[in-house]
Amino acid sequence: MSGIGGIDGAMGVDRVMALRAQILERNQALARVNAQGAASAPQATGPASFADSLSNALQGVNESQNAAADISASYERGDTIDIAKVMLARQQASVSFEATLQVRNKLLSAYKDIMSMPV
Repeated sequence: MSGIGGIDGAMGVDRVMALRAQILERNQALARVNAQGAASAPQATGPASFADSLSNALQGVNESQNAAADISASYERGDTIDIAKVMLARQQASVSFEATLQVRNKLLSAYKDIMSMPV
């Protein structure tokens, strides 16, 4: 007899906890790789212009969305890709897009405030 309180339920919880531990471990590994990449990146010689910074940010969002679409398509085709990797890529793309929208909204709000100021 299998049920939530039975042996199968306990094994299912153990399996979920093991999967959770793997995801956390991979997340930490990705964070270490990102930190090492940021530390080894060459420093800019001068301050970047606002337009360049905005353009680079939008390109980064576009790249993360394209990477998420590519990895999702690979998973859907049946390639051997871990579902956690697919979900992480999709979540990163979603968060970067939402952050970009928030920055856009703040910029528009600031523009409206400046335009409504008396001269």
